[in-house]
Amino acid sequence: MTRAARLALMAAGVALAALVITMVASGAAFPRIIPGLPDAGVLTRWGLPISKLWMDASGLVTIGLLLAATALLPNDKGLLGKAGLGYVRAASWAAMSWAAAAFAAIVFGAADSFAIPVEQVFGSNYLTGFATQYGGGIALTLVVLFGVAIALFSRGAITAGSAAGLLVFALATLLPPALTGHSSSSPNHDLATTGLALHLLSLSLWVGGLGVVVLHAVRRLPKLEIAADRFSRLAVWCFVAVGASGVFSVLARLTAVSDLWTSAYGVLIVAKTIAYVLLGYIGWWHRQRTLRRMSKGEPRAFTRLAAGELLLMAATMGLAVVLSRTAPPPVSLPADRAFDLLGFPMPPPITIANLASLWWLDLFFATVAAVLAGLYAAGVVRLLRRGDRWSWGRTSAWFGGVALLVIATQSGVARYAKVMFDVHMVEHMTLSMVVPILLVLGGPVTLALRALRPAAKRGDRGPREWLTTILHSRFVKVVAHPAIATAIFIASTYALYFTPLFEAAMEEHLGHIFMTLHFLLSGSLFFWTIIGVDPAPHRLPHVGKLLVLFVTMPFHAFFGVALMMTGSVIASGWYEQLGRTWGGPLLEEQQNGGAIAWGFGEIPTLMVLLAIAVQWYQDDSRQARRADRRADKGGRAGDPELDSYNAYLARLNRGESSQ
Repeated sequence: MTRAARLALMAAGVALAALVITMVASGAAFPRIIPGLPDAGVLTRWGLPISKLWMDASGLVTIGLLLAATALLPNDKGLLGKAGLGYVRAASWAAMSWAAAAFAAIVFGAADSFAIPVEQVFGSNYLTGFATQYGGGIALTLVVLFGVAIALFSRGAITAGSAAGLLVFALATLLPPALTGHSSSSPNHDLATTGLALHLLSLSLWVGGLGVVVLHAVRRLPKLEIAADRFSRLAVWCFVAVGASGVFSVLARLTAVSDLWTSAYGVLIVAKTIAYVLLGYIGWWHRQRTLRRMSKGEPRAFTRLAAGELLLMAATMGLAVVLSRTAPPPVSLPADRAFDLLGFPMPPPITIANLASLWWLDLFFATVAAVLAGLYAAGVVRLLRRGDRWSWGRTSAWFGGVALLVIATQSGVARYAKVMFDVHMVEHMTLSMVVPILLVLGGPVTLALRALRPAAKRGDRGPREWLTTILHSRFVKVVAHPAIATAIFIASTYALYFTPLFEAAMEEHLGHIFMTLHFLLSGSLFFWTIIGVDPAPHRLPHVGKLLVLFVTMPFHAFFGVALMMTGSVIASGWYEQLGRTWGGPLLEEQQNGGAIAWGFGEIPTLMVLLAIAVQWYQDDSRQARRADRRADKGGRAGDPELDSYNAYLARLNRGESSQ
């Protein structure tokens, strides 16, 4: 047996042992069974958590292998090296294992949900009913389908770009089972859902990446120093993200500090926290000692410590599986339908003071705003330290856009936008037509291209190379075409509000996130094609920009008029469920929202016209200065008439007469 196989068996054994010990200690292994009530049996009691542990481990291995091929190992002008190709092929088998484990979890999950022995699951419609009608079953079915898809596409992946696409697909596959568990029933389900999603994504990159780096070291493959150094930098950010998202997840589920030692759920959280602190200390030790020793030709020092860290992570996985099966402490919630739907009580009647004071943390967009502000500030600081200049106008525009994003998604505007259609329309217009203008004028891509350093090895892909690859990709060339960007900007608005999509998005937290994110992205894409200062696949002349603007804006005015003339309430089921007792009729608020959409377009139109005028003037000034420089050089590129006139003036200055 190879050293890699022995290490994999040790990790599996540690994870399984941690699961068994935790189940026994928490009482989940030997629950109290009331005579006369149906019970799924011992096989399901143990088979379900073990199959989920198998599923989680396979998913982490898949993500780690794709991460190593995409970012940890160097590639040659986008083509994967020998080790990278091997890891992508291995990811194919890991994804098949992931799908098989998810199917086993469906079988045991059906037995557990219907409280029947496993052998009876296959004898009726229990299996198909659970897989297609229960939230947990549907999520596991998606994992099966996505896992098989990843396995098939991995067989033909030979470029870093295709491996990166599969990595994103694998990260998305992690989310459905977790987001249908306790997070969806938490009192603050918005915070719990977003916190858990960020926790899983960062944890999977951390654990999966470490596992493959250890495998790389145990197999004594080349370029270990590069992989370990890149993973070390990634692990720092993953560690911070895991800790921050974990805190928010705990805050969403526990209502008192005493829950940490008075409930089984709290005790498991404390155990995970201890493991997290130990992992952080080991990671710090890696950066301080073992990476330096490895650079001096001592790879065994890294292998021993990293293998120990991997085993500790495996034990933490066992704890996490039991934690996901343990119900949080019961919370006494008000009998309020609005609270169940919104995650917070119905706000009081709307006033300016309430809009300014009733702030509500939306973790997803708070994270987006923090990342946008932090990365931009880091880029500006790097340029200034290097002695380069960066426009303060662009900086002001960017941070103004981020500030508006925070106000639209975190203040009282965000609260009232969920219960009042006209306030929602204010939020929509701000996020799709004002914030994108400011962000686009900030020139983030230009800043990144100037601030990021090229890859150390020629032909490899670092962050700067990945950015240029994305800019030149076929997908960006298609969606950034002015006609396509304009169609997305206009058609998506009509499709959202005049179909059941809007009501579905309002009822689900993830749907609301996707809807709000779409506002921001579609607006940014459209205004990038018109007033963007960053490099773009298609450049319009200034007259063409004006034409696109004047063709597009009337469609938003027509949209507002259509809302004002609609005789039925859009998403009436959502608003009626809230039971709001103040405010005007729903149809009147909808008509007010249409008036806002109709009149709001003048603000971004004026901003864009001003931006086009300034850019047009600056472009003409640059061309004039360029022509003057050519003329001063006396080259053929100068204006012949201007050259003749200048020569005539020179002869007059010397006292010569004209001929």
